[in-house]
Amino acid sequence: MENKFAAQLFTLREELKRGISPVFKELKEMGWAGVQLSALPSGYDPVEVAKALQENKLGTAGIHISIDRLENDLDQVLEEVKLYNTKDIVCPFLPEDLRNKDGYEKVKTLLNEVAKKAPEFRISYHNHAFEFDTEIDGKSALEYLLETTDNNNIHAEIDVFWVKKGRKDPLQFIKPYANRMPIIHLKDMTNDERQTFAEVGTGVIDFVPILNWCEKSGVEWYAVEQDICPGDPMDSLQISLENLNRLTKQL
Repeated sequence: MENKFAAQLFTLREELKRGISPVFKELKEMGWAGVQLSALPSGYDPVEVAKALQENKLGTAGIHISIDRLENDLDQVLEEVKLYNTKDIVCPFLPEDLRNKDGYEKVKTLLNEVAKKAPEFRISYHNHAFEFDTEIDGKSALEYLLETTDNNNIHAEIDVFWVKKGRKDPLQFIKPYANRMPIIHLKDMTNDERQTFAEVGTGVIDFVPILNWCEKSGVEWYAVEQDICPGDPMDSLQISLENLNRLTKQL
């Protein structure tokens, strides 16, 4: 499994400002097999990103692309993503004006249109907790977006922390998405009243059964993200990776 662990770059959004290639080099030396592209510095050069991936022999666990770019800049997005040797494009977040029934219906239609226009790519949706605040057709907005029907081509990128934050059981929640979730987001939750972000293996989420299910259900990448770290984000990623390597021995 070690060749499936990827560092989600939103964790390192400040570190990336000192240079993409040095950060990628440090991640490779730490033991990461890949990165998930996100939060790249303003004005970044896609060719530089692709070169840094190649030079450091890092895989690409998909890329997060805003809903605005998917709607208004799709041709350029597709040209860029082709450089990164990945087929996974993920919608990572929705602005507040889309967090309602009409908004989710629009997003579902748009992402399916993107999937139809770019059949060589997989289009996924990454959740937070706010999707659980809206109900559509008797289910949460997240379950509505990810309906496992033949005419819905949106893949899941479930973030287990946000599922837990939404008062759901992460293991039970992911089960409908077998072979429809190429990438999963791993982050832990502190075991205190804050219920905030924690390094994998240090909090309340039981990862062993989740990892076991994922290995049997088509997950190709495990992207580790920690939105806020207590200290150096590189140290937090190191702890998460060491704990993941330890947890895999329990499978």
